[in-house]
Amino acid sequence: MGTAETEETEETEEFLLPRSHAANERLHALIPGGAHTYAKGDDQYPEHLAPVISHGHGAHVWDIDGNRYIEYGSGLRSASLGHAHPRVNEAVRRELDRGSNFVRPSILEVEAAERFLATVPTAEMVKFAKNGSDATTAAVRLARAATGRPRVAICADHPFFSTDDWFIGTTPMSAGIPAATTDLTLTFPYGDLAATEQLLNRHQNEVACLILEPATHTEPPPGYLAGLRELADRHGCVLIFDEMITGFRWSEAGAQGLYGVVPDLSTFGKALGNGFAVSALAGRRDLMERGGLRHSRDRVFLLSTTHGAETHSLAAAMAVQTTYVEEGITAQLHALGARLAVGVREAAASMDVGDHVVVRGRASNLVYATLDENRQPSQQYRTLFLRQLLAGGVLAPSFVVSSALDDADIDRTVDVVAQACAVYRKALDAADPTPWLAGRPVKPVFRRLA
Repeated sequence: MGTAETEETEETEEFLLPRSHAANERLHALIPGGAHTYAKGDDQYPEHLAPVISHGHGAHVWDIDGNRYIEYGSGLRSASLGHAHPRVNEAVRRELDRGSNFVRPSILEVEAAERFLATVPTAEMVKFAKNGSDATTAAVRLARAATGRPRVAICADHPFFSTDDWFIGTTPMSAGIPAATTDLTLTFPYGDLAATEQLLNRHQNEVACLILEPATHTEPPPGYLAGLRELADRHGCVLIFDEMITGFRWSEAGAQGLYGVVPDLSTFGKALGNGFAVSALAGRRDLMERGGLRHSRDRVFLLSTTHGAETHSLAAAMAVQTTYVEEGITAQLHALGARLAVGVREAAASMDVGDHVVVRGRASNLVYATLDENRQPSQQYRTLFLRQLLAGGVLAPSFVVSSALDDADIDRTVDVVAQACAVYRKALDAADPTPWLAGRPVKPVFRRLA
C-alpha cells in the first residue's frame, strides 16, 4: 500500500513519486509533451507530483509508485462506468477472436448504428469514427458543403471543439495555422441570443454553422437553445451540438434529449466507449446523405477512417448504451455527483474557504474553481489544492464522477477535501500560497509558450 492510501498529513513535502518522476522524464524524451493528450500533461499537476498510472479498476487507479487513488474525471470523462467494466469488457472479448477490421463493413456496423439511433432518436443517420475532433470537423465540413458558406461560428465560452485548424487557430496555441484559416472562424457568447443574431446579421449569408456544447458548467438559460434553433433556421445555418461531454451524462440521448431541442447535427464520444476509442457524428438524413452515395449532388468527404468501425470498439459502445439504459446510469451519476457536491461544499464552508473552493456544474459533470484571497481564479491555489488531494489519495483534476464510485469513496473524498481546505485557509491567511506549492504552479493547457 502506498503513501496516498495510508497517510493523512496536512503537509505534503514527504509525499513523493520517484518512479513516476523518472517515467515522466522518459515520456518527455520520446513523446512531445510527455503525453498523447495535452490535458494529461504533467504541467497540469504540481511539480514532481504527476502520477504515472499502472492500472485501474472501477473508480480506483494505481500509480507505478504503488499508490492507490480515488479517481475523478476518468479518462477525460470517457470511462463513466469506471475502469475495466465487466459488461463492456465481455462484449469486447467476444469480438477480439473474431477479427477487428475487414475490407468490407461488418454486420456489427449496422447493429451499432441501429443501437445508437434507438438511444438518440432525434438523429436519423450516424457515422462512427475514433475521436471527437474527426466528428466535429466532419460536421463543419458538411455544414459548409450544404450551405455553400465559408464561415464557422463557435461558442466562445466553451473550451474545446477540435484539434483541427478551424478551431485550434482561435487558441493561443495557433502556431502553424494560416491566418486565412483562422479568419473564417467567428465566435458568439453562450446564452446571448441578441449578440448571436448581431453576428449573423453582420456576416449575412456567410455563416455555415453554429457549433456549441448545449450545456457545460452552467445550464442553458430558459428558451436559449430553442432560440438558437430559431436563429439558425431563420439565417440558414446548420445548428451543431457538440455532445462529447453532455452525451449520456445529461441523458442517454444527450442534452438534446433532455432539453427537447433538436440540432441538425450532433457529435458524441467520451462516455460512448467507456475508454475504448469510438465517436459518432449523427443528424438529419438529408444532411448526412451528402456524405453518402444515394444523391446526385457533389460528394462530401464526410468521414472515412480505417479504424472507425473496429468491431471491438463498436461492441463496447453497444454495451455502454445497454448498460446506461438498463441500469439507469445517468441517474446514478447525478445522485453520486449531488452527494459529492454537498459534501465538498460543507467541507469548504467548515474550513471557512467556501467562497474560494467552489464546486460548479451539473451533478453528473462537476468541476471546481480555486479562487485566491480576492476571489479570482488562481493557478497557485489550484496547485496547492491538487497537492493536498494527491497526498490524501484523491486524483481529481475535476470532480466528474463515474458510476463505479460508492458512498465510501465519496465520504473519503470529502474527508480529504476538508484536510486540503484547512491548508487552503492557512495560505489565504498568509495571502501567499507559495510555501505550500513546492514548485511551479500548474499551467493552463492553451498557452502560447511552453
